[in-house]
Amino acid sequence: MTALVIVLAALPLATTAAALAGARARLAGYTAIVAACGSLVLAIWLLGYIGAHHSLTALAGFVYIDGLSAFFLFTVAVVVLLASLGSAAYIRTEEDSGHLSHFQVRMYFGFFGAFAALMLASLGTGNLGMLFVLIEASTLASAALVGLEARASSLEAAWKYIIISSLGVTIALVGTLFLFYSGTGLPLSAELRLTWPYLFAHAHELAYPPLRLAFLLAVIGYGTKVGLAPMHTWLPDAHSEAPSPTSAMLSAALLNTGMYAIMRFLAIARVGLGAHYVQVVMLAFGFASVLIGVLFLVTTPNFKRLFAYSSVEHMGIVAIALGFGGQVGLYGALLHTLNHAIGKAVLFLSSGDVVLGYHTREAAKVRGMLTTLPFTGTVLMLATLSILGSPPFGLFLSELTIVRAGFTAAGPWLPLALLLLLVIAFVAFARRIGGMVLGQPNPAPAAVRPYASGEQRVLAAVPLAVGLAALLLLGVWIPTALHTAILGSIGAVT
Repeated sequence: MTALVIVLAALPLATTAAALAGARARLAGYTAIVAACGSLVLAIWLLGYIGAHHSLTALAGFVYIDGLSAFFLFTVAVVVLLASLGSAAYIRTEEDSGHLSHFQVRMYFGFFGAFAALMLASLGTGNLGMLFVLIEASTLASAALVGLEARASSLEAAWKYIIISSLGVTIALVGTLFLFYSGTGLPLSAELRLTWPYLFAHAHELAYPPLRLAFLLAVIGYGTKVGLAPMHTWLPDAHSEAPSPTSAMLSAALLNTGMYAIMRFLAIARVGLGAHYVQVVMLAFGFASVLIGVLFLVTTPNFKRLFAYSSVEHMGIVAIALGFGGQVGLYGALLHTLNHAIGKAVLFLSSGDVVLGYHTREAAKVRGMLTTLPFTGTVLMLATLSILGSPPFGLFLSELTIVRAGFTAAGPWLPLALLLLLVIAFVAFARRIGGMVLGQPNPAPAAVRPYASGEQRVLAAVPLAVGLAALLLLGVWIPTALHTAILGSIGAVT
């Protein structure tokens, strides 16, 4: 079983190997797709296995899978597959047009595979020190993808991403050390005092002051990776400058990896400190993130930056759900994590088609997509409705669940404030995207078909169609297996 977990995380490295061997975009893209399919199949199998056996531990806790790990592995594996399909079309088009050199293509797929593997590996370890190492390594791998196009703005965004994210993860490391210190009185070896299941099992015995500081530093540190305000400033630049499949990976996978780390610390802190302190911290960062995200949704003209600020908003919603707590709050947080991951992957991948067709990232310069690019325009409009929480899509159900948890745990004012912010976000976001899709087509220059061949069009269309279908399915029916997996995740942290 341990070998299969290692294979799950290592499979994306086949893409890196293909790039190092000199493969061009077509071969490297198909390698990425096959590897991602393998990881997703193993992630689905792992969900079933953990549902029956509850956990898997090996190598002194360096490999550890429970319900929460399995759920996040499945979520990230889904995003990696969608982004791999998008990469096979997008990067090949950029190579054919001469916008990316062969070296840049090899660089993209080399770091894409490493980035995916590091994220999957970070979700499969029970050692909090190793979790820090893998998340920090994923920062370096993804930074190369952010600066891939080598424009002044993209290189600046990459450096900003490295500096802020590395500083944040260093703060998380200090939090990890304080957590280790809080357990020095336990009759455990040094290795076990950094291992999640043992710390969680002995959380009520941890020293109170260092545990309190450890949790706050972990939320600030890993919250930087998540994009929680006010540590979010790297996120709009990186998301807007990166190639669109990379933006999908950053928003729909990397942010979830950071949130997973926060949830591990939160579970320990809730037992060791009580619910009140945890609730105050998570609600403060959550509402700050939603507020900042909504304010920038009103004013941002760049549609990729718009999607990035939407990610800040939605990560804030997940943090609020964790702050509300309880079975309903945790269920809503996990369901929202999956829905947002799929929805934001679809949005960023469709934005790649817009960039290739219109050669701009400014929403005001894109009009009448239903006429010029009907498929992409339809997908973009439906994905927008989904990410804004419109029925019958999945985010409507997850947001409704979170609001319900708020009324139960915090009274009426906080959930009503959240609903007000969501209404403002709906109007601002829909207004911007509605103009792109429904407005009169620009007289010049006319949009061109983003993909030259039928093969590329199919590769680009499949993740958009599959993602939208999944969002619709999750809005009308939650499969029994997924419901069981979410309940298993809740059981692993309560």
